[in-house]
Amino acid sequence: MARRRWGRALATPLGASAATLLVGVLLLAALAPVLWSDRATEVDTGQILQGASPAHWVGTDALGRDIFFRLLVATRLSVGLALLATAIGVLTGLLLGTAPLLLGVRLGRLVTAAVNIAVAFPGLLLALFFAVIFGVGATGALLAIGFAIAPGFARLTHTLVSGVAALDFVAAARIAGIGRFRVLVRHMLPNVAEPLVVNATITAGNALLAFAGLSFLGLGVQAPSYDWGRLLGEGLGGIYVHPEAALAPGVAVIVAGLAFNLFGEVVAKGIGLRTPVVRAGRRDKLAPPPAPAPAPAPAVPAAAPADGPVLAVDDLRVSFPGPDGRVSPVRGISFEVRRGEAVGIVGESGSGKSLTALAVAQLIEEPGRVSAGRLEFLGHGLLGGPTRARRRLLGASFALVFQDPTASFNPTRRIGRQLAEVAEEHGGLNRRAALARAVDRLRAVRVPAPRRRAGQFPHEFSGGMRQRAMIGMGLMGDPALIVADEPTTALDVTVQRQVLRLLADIRAADDVALLLISHDITVVGQVCDRILVMYAGRIVEELPATDLSTGARHPYTRALLAAVPDMATDRTVPLPVIPGRPADPARPPAGCAFAPRCTLADERCSTEEPPLVADVPGRRVACWYADPGPAAVLRIGHSAPVGAGERGE
Repeated sequence: MARRRWGRALATPLGASAATLLVGVLLLAALAPVLWSDRATEVDTGQILQGASPAHWVGTDALGRDIFFRLLVATRLSVGLALLATAIGVLTGLLLGTAPLLLGVRLGRLVTAAVNIAVAFPGLLLALFFAVIFGVGATGALLAIGFAIAPGFARLTHTLVSGVAALDFVAAARIAGIGRFRVLVRHMLPNVAEPLVVNATITAGNALLAFAGLSFLGLGVQAPSYDWGRLLGEGLGGIYVHPEAALAPGVAVIVAGLAFNLFGEVVAKGIGLRTPVVRAGRRDKLAPPPAPAPAPAPAVPAAAPADGPVLAVDDLRVSFPGPDGRVSPVRGISFEVRRGEAVGIVGESGSGKSLTALAVAQLIEEPGRVSAGRLEFLGHGLLGGPTRARRRLLGASFALVFQDPTASFNPTRRIGRQLAEVAEEHGGLNRRAALARAVDRLRAVRVPAPRRRAGQFPHEFSGGMRQRAMIGMGLMGDPALIVADEPTTALDVTVQRQVLRLLADIRAADDVALLLISHDITVVGQVCDRILVMYAGRIVEELPATDLSTGARHPYTRALLAAVPDMATDRTVPLPVIPGRPADPARPPAGCAFAPRCTLADERCSTEEPPLVADVPGRRVACWYADPGPAAVLRIGHSAPVGAGERGE
């Protein structure tokens, strides 16, 4: 498939022309010094400053040397220095562009600021500035042009990598305990390689022109060495008498520069929008080699105390900088999850559900801040201690299933290799054994033909299969907790049921705790034992799932239930809605955050925030007027909002 794609790109007039030009330039650079070096350096005082003739096609210079042969021999130095300068610029740009990911936010921010300042200046001006710093000569010009290229390439790299860093498969790799450098090399750079390669190819042509310019100005290659820029400078003095002596080096620079730039366009067509495809006839060849038996699961670093929770959260807060100070989308939530228990977190978008999961998974970085009175997983604190130990703990015993199965896997790597990476990192398994365990885990999550599927790319999986494979990645270790962050939102109803049933079966079979996050309160009520209802960054109610439909006490919980249609819903009237808009975390109200949307609210609700109290065993509620009675149904256009009539209104 790759050969066919490249063949089509090279068969176009542009591709054929660019390839012919570039091959010609490179062959000339390799062979010219060997074939014509003697003729280029031969001095003939009887032929000084001669014009073009059959004996000297482009004339001679001030020492009678043949300019045409000097032009041919200069190809190696001109092209070689341009390619070296490009390599220096690309490597330096990669280091600068990825610095925020490798060095952390604070140091990375300084590097990014320096790059942004450098990008504001024209490239030639930067080259001249660095040439003055590094001195006159080929070495100084090489470093000057390389460092002048670096800022633009760093900006491009940083932009591309930042976009990939926000995808779920990168977060999954970090959850698995993969180090920053390996995440960058294995998961980020391969996904941005295409524009970087195209840009580097085009940059080589620009570097060739820049080198010729510095040599022309006397800052580049010095005598007795010579490149096209130096030949152009020498021929410029007699341009009115013998113009070919100056025009020939200029034409050489233009032709070679066009060769690189046009080939960059061919590269863009050859590798642009690349999608790895496995042909049906070759799938078995791409599948992992058979293994005699699945490898054992990696050892779990720690086990939950017999009478202790798997996950304990007390006064968890997450904040980010805002225009008027720090904004706290999660404000002091507390809960526990015990082994084998299923706990659901529900609420509208923006209530802080996913941020809670990310905070537990240690996926919130600067400028975000996470604080808690207690944040423990398997009895180990997650806010302190050695980073390596936390990575190993989470990588082997914590599984996170993301909302979008399409973004959950690296599109450039095969499914089996992505799963095997977890076992290699934390279980000490070799490549073959880790791949065998990946096949076994795919089989465990009911992926059909797991051995063949392990050799396929993510785009060859359906959405439901990708989600099951994501769950299989979490099972590569021996997880004590699975956090599923809206795992069925992007799936159809049938596949949703399959994924939820799979999570329930895994929980029952291995006594794994489950933390299910969703905006669908009915789904959570069917799967979980306990339900936490979040609003404006706080838990406003906790109750058993069995009491959800009849025993919800908080007006917000009852409003969520009333807004869910069922088979008995009258389709002739508008669907129920919750009036108003969710609270803005940047400007939370002084009292109860739900008060502006609640018809039970009074002056006390607007000034005093109700605490979350456990007035009934196994239940907590934060409302001044918590009422176990059924909620009235709110419908669009009706005057009776949720809760109306429950206080005699």
